Amino acid sequence: MSIMDFNVKKLAADAGTFLSRAVQFTEEKLGQAEKTELDAHLENLLSKAECTKHWTEKIMKQTEVLLQPNPNARIEEFVYEKLDRKAPSRTNNQEVLGQYMIDAGNEFGPGTAYGNALIKCGETQKRIGMADRELIQTSAINFLTPLRNFIEGDYKTIAKEKKLLHNKRLDLDAAKTRLKKAKMAEAKAIQLNSTQPEGDNFMIWAEEVTKSEQELRITQSEFDRQAEITRLLLEGISSTHAHHLRCLNDFVEAQMTYYAQCYQYMLDLQKQLGSFPSAFVSNNNQPSATSMSNASVSSSTAVTTSLLPSTSNTIVTPTVSDLKESSGSRKARVLYDYDAANSSELSLLADEVITVYSIVGMDSDWLMGERGNQKGKVPITYLELLN
Repeated sequence: MSIMDFNVKKLAADAGTFLSRAVQFTEEKLGQAEKTELDAHLENLLSKAECTKHWTEKIMKQTEVLLQPNPNARIEEFVYEKLDRKAPSRTNNQEVLGQYMIDAGNEFGPGTAYGNALIKCGETQKRIGMADRELIQTSAINFLTPLRNFIEGDYKTIAKEKKLLHNKRLDLDAAKTRLKKAKMAEAKAIQLNSTQPEGDNFMIWAEEVTKSEQELRITQSEFDRQAEITRLLLEGISSTHAHHLRCLNDFVEAQMTYYAQCYQYMLDLQKQLGSFPSAFVSNNNQPSATSMSNASVSSSTAVTTSLLPSTSNTIVTPTVSDLKESSGSRKARVLYDYDAANSSELSLLADEVITVYSIVGMDSDWLMGERGNQKGKVPITYLELLN
């Protein structure tokens, strides 16, 4: 037999099998043929697998939306993943906002209260952006990847075996139908042979019954074998649930770490902003030019006294007004860093102690500061006068 003859016969056999399955399936839908029902345990396993696949897909897709709200970015990442290439690194929204704040703060002047606050806010936003990037990476590895592996790997294998089981069940029921028809034809032939002894219909249908019984035994064996294979695969769904539970715990832990980091970053930022002079904060509620002017005039006394630590004794803490009236010098603690805008100013470091004094005619918001041989103007709002 040539290879071509073998291929033609195989093609014809496959076509016959496909046609037989199609006829059986159609007759079942029309209620004209009986259907072999799967045992209850196997049906429950199939239902559990389908339910697992349905909700795993929904959870996976919504998690992707949560971690990356931008649909265009998700599509780009998907394309790179299919091409087996690494997606280009991009700054996230928090990092972009943080950079804008830092640039604005440098433009307004890091020595100004608003500029300094913008820079500190920007740095915090960038730290939150880095934490967000770490959350996405950790969640993708520990949570999304296992879910995707189940959908694209394990469940595809289950679906393939489930389809084979469906085909084997159709083959079995088609064999049962053929055997039933052959026995009915054989019984009819026996009746005919009783009136026509010379007829050979009985022998023909007897052979057909024997052939159909043999085919039924084969299809029954193949169906039972495929049902067992499918059952073993489906029983692995419980292990899948246990694995996904561990992955869910990892995802929750990653979220907990992320939100704890964000809370700590914002708490630190709030403390830094809370240490800013109250006059600058109160200016936000004083839009009129007159109010702003009054705030500037009173800043040398009101601002500095608001920055002094509260004490339970009755000692009077010196103010800038006292310093100017005495025309002497005092020690002062620097509240936070200050970068000199020009050579006439003195740069400051938080928590250092310098000597300050007033010069006649100097702007009311400034004092002269000294640190060793270094001397220059310093903003009073950055200082706390010491006793």
